[in-house]
Amino acid sequence: MPLTKEEKQEVITKFGASDKDTGSTEVQIALITKRINFLTDHFKHHKKDHNSRRGLLKLVGQRRKLLKYLKRIELDKYRKILDELGLRK
Repeated sequence: MPLTKEEKQEVITKFGASDKDTGSTEVQIALITKRINFLTDHFKHHKKDHNSRRGLLKLVGQRRKLLKYLKRIELDKYRKILDELGLRK
């Protein structure tokens, strides 16, 4: 299990407007980024796990779409989340 309840709640409180804010774009991007980081570490040990690699590529595409949406709607939040998560664009 990549994300425990505590890790997920920590991300939600950091990036969300409230403790129950799980649907905002920033929270979704942060949770997907956390899962992507877990999977990249997983592939260092399991190089031939191609089924999970497909899931990773789907997550990357989903995050890209959400970042594109956030950039179009609110540029300041987009720049802020790129800095906080250490993403490059």
